[in-house]
Amino acid sequence: MVQTWWFELVLPRFGLAKLAARGRAARLTRIAQRFHVLAVDLGGLMIKVGQYLSSRLDVLPPEITRELAGLQDEVPPVPFDAIRRLAKAELGMPLERAYASFDPTPLAAASLGQAHRARLSPLDAADVGYDEAVVKVQRPGIETIVDVDLAALRRVAGWLSRVRFVASHVDLPSLVEEFAVTSLQEIDYLQEARNAERFAESFAGDPRVAAPEVVWERTTRRVLTLADVTAIKINDRDALLAAGIDPKAVAKQFAAVMFDQLFRDGYFHADPHPGNIFVTPVAQHSKSDTDASAASSPAPSGAAPAWRLTFIDFGMMGEVPDGLRRGLQQLMLAVAARDGKRLVESIRGVGILLPSAETAELERAMSELFARFGGMGLAEVAQVDERELRSFALEFGEVIRALPFQLPENFLLIIRAMSLTSGLCSSLDPDFNMWDAVEPYAAGLLRDERGNLVQSFAQQALSIGATVARLPQRLDALADRIEEGRLVANSPRIEQRMTRLERTARRIVSAVLFVGLFIGGILLRVDEPVWGGVLIAVSAVPLLHAVFAGVFARRGPR
Repeated sequence: MVQTWWFELVLPRFGLAKLAARGRAARLTRIAQRFHVLAVDLGGLMIKVGQYLSSRLDVLPPEITRELAGLQDEVPPVPFDAIRRLAKAELGMPLERAYASFDPTPLAAASLGQAHRARLSPLDAADVGYDEAVVKVQRPGIETIVDVDLAALRRVAGWLSRVRFVASHVDLPSLVEEFAVTSLQEIDYLQEARNAERFAESFAGDPRVAAPEVVWERTTRRVLTLADVTAIKINDRDALLAAGIDPKAVAKQFAAVMFDQLFRDGYFHADPHPGNIFVTPVAQHSKSDTDASAASSPAPSGAAPAWRLTFIDFGMMGEVPDGLRRGLQQLMLAVAARDGKRLVESIRGVGILLPSAETAELERAMSELFARFGGMGLAEVAQVDERELRSFALEFGEVIRALPFQLPENFLLIIRAMSLTSGLCSSLDPDFNMWDAVEPYAAGLLRDERGNLVQSFAQQALSIGATVARLPQRLDALADRIEEGRLVANSPRIEQRMTRLERTARRIVSAVLFVGLFIGGILLRVDEPVWGGVLIAVSAVPLLHAVFAGVFARRGPR
């Protein structure tokens, strides 16, 4: 914070903005590198904080997001004795009684918990119909660590929100609260179990998708027992080919499934990285499971494949409210039509841009983006001249960061899910083109839009007719106001600029007062050292006002 205040606030006020900007990229990179090391060292919630910040492309510069993007949620495992004690306290019995066997070597260790393979007891196995399971156990003491870390984050957010240039770009307390809700949900395994069941219900009868069953008898808030559905990792191309599965078909199916979650169900897996998705040959499922799927509604796209996508880890899920889903549909139509102006209007409609945002530059940048890169896949973009790509990215980034906008939490999770989907599909199929995956959904939306066109025209006609009918009366009232001198025009922008000018004038007066007192003190020190020192000391007060006035935003309504 001290570095930020010095380089971004103090130096520019003394005309040294270019000096501060010259080393900004290297300075931000060093700050992000230090936080990266700190997050790994502290573990707990701080790794999640780093991952969260790496996705905030809307409010953070690329030097920070790029450095934090490589922060992995993998930490040294907790000693098995501690895991055994916590599981015993949660389940109310020793592990030896709760499970037929329990592997002390963790399958995976993350910042909030770790997973172990286990075999269900004969009684539980007979009840659920399988015996192989994966048990997630929370890291001992993680709830206290999360509470402490969230308290610290709230304190820092409160400090930073008093800095005007930070408050004008991002609502930090709101961001921390959004992050807190997500984090607290991730350490509640009962919530994750409910998420897993809801996800499975969304795809009930769809042979393309599977999810592990929850063993509720062995599940608590800090211990989660699921059916072991381990299969081929979705990004393991060699294993897919060895099983006779085409990676390109997997990429196409995976993109379709993710779009179904977003635009059909409104409930989606927000963390679809390769470790959370398996490709399971149908032969691995029991005959009764396969028959049940076949008896239900068929897959949306023809015959069922010989494999299915199995999702795990439902701690981070996202919901798309109806209003946001309609906004996303308009966004999709604008992208499909390569219409920059319509895209900006859709972005504003979703609630990302503030009403005061000037969007002319953004419309121009979007139109250039579509004209130059519209319809290209990642493989085609990679063949574009690097200097041209870098130049466009810098220009586009400056336009985006200059606008007053902040992504809501739901939209952030959507972007995260789509970003991971695009990257994973491109790793499976170098020629994968996200535009091609979007077009079938856009075509369906266009058909719906055309179907509602007549109704829309009728509503507009009625609205125009009502306006025309009221127009003479409103014009007569306006003329009366003008004659009586009661016509008032409000301009919030002019008021804001006048307030800004008044602030600047006060700071100029303070600067002049500082110069007078400081020079007077220096001259007086020769004959009157005491009074000269007093004047120099007093000159610090108007100096502080000249430098920092306007930096700290006032709390309360604006």
